Amino acid sequence: MRYQREYLNQGRLTKDLMHKKVSGICGGIARHYQLPRLGVRIAAIVSLFMFPVVTAVAYITAAILLPERR
Repeated sequence: MRYQREYLNQGRLTKDLMHKKVSGICGGIARHYQLPRLGVRIAAIVSLFMFPVVTAVAYITAAILLPERR
């Protein structure tokens, strides 16, 4: 039996500038993985309180490296 994985979104992970609050990272992650934007933002805030340095570095790095959606 052959296992085939279907991807719902074949595109690249990009910032979502249309639904952004700060830089569009959470909106882009939510759009790419088809998750609710509010849930991704709440998870980002919770992780910011639990792991502040790691989350801040990851968010700033993503804001710099991720391309904008055209």
